Amino acid sequence: MEFGIQNRVAMVAAASKGLGRATAISLAHEGCKVSICGRSGESLESVRLELEALGVDALAIPCDVCQPEDLERWHQATVARFGPVDILVTNTGGPKAAVFQELSESDWEAGVASTLMNVVRLCRLVLPDMRRRGWGRIVHITSLVAKQPAPILTISSTLRAGISGLTKTLAQEVAREGITVNALLPGHIMTDRQAHLGGLKAKAEGISLEEYFTRTAASIPAGRIGKPEEVGDAIAFLCSERASYLTGVSLQVDGGIIQSTF
Repeated sequence: MEFGIQNRVAMVAAASKGLGRATAISLAHEGCKVSICGRSGESLESVRLELEALGVDALAIPCDVCQPEDLERWHQATVARFGPVDILVTNTGGPKAAVFQELSESDWEAGVASTLMNVVRLCRLVLPDMRRRGWGRIVHITSLVAKQPAPILTISSTLRAGISGLTKTLAQEVAREGITVNALLPGHIMTDRQAHLGGLKAKAEGISLEEYFTRTAASIPAGRIGKPEEVGDAIAFLCSERASYLTGVSLQVDGGIIQSTF
């Protein structure tokens, strides 16, 4: 299937590893010019070289997505190199994992800064040009907890649900201008974050990490933990011309584990 996004300019946040990296690679396979950011300069440069090996132009900018000035610098560098941004994929590491009683006010403030406000700020940066040009794709990588909250992921469950609300309201606001806004809700995907959370849960249950992952895989209707590229490819479709009538959606890529019908 031809996605029709060759030479489109894409910004992918937190792309030095995991879901961000997989998304950047999937968009590169479709011929996009890809600008990535992340906190690890060495890992970021490695991904940039991977992207260029696929025959596309790539830019890597060290950036802390919690810092507004870093986001502005990344956006400005992208526009200076490639021109106006056509595709934005927001993505962050998850906030502190703990039950409600173990979370301080500063934990909540840090979670809002790292998980929500960077999404708002990046949208505000790219939308003016998208509106002027009458075309744009915005995809927020969130989590299955947006629909199926988890007790240990109190902050994430709260904020990811909020991003789903933002996705729907913003989609309605810009749909007539050729811009789609969607969220991608990964289930259990094998990333560093998944390994970290798995370690916490395995310790709490008094089992090994291997046993935890075996049990988790068995709980998923698909019978396995997902691969990052399965998320990246789904996002590439959401960014395509073929998905022009698909907006305001929180798409589950979860092997069937989310039980909600909504």
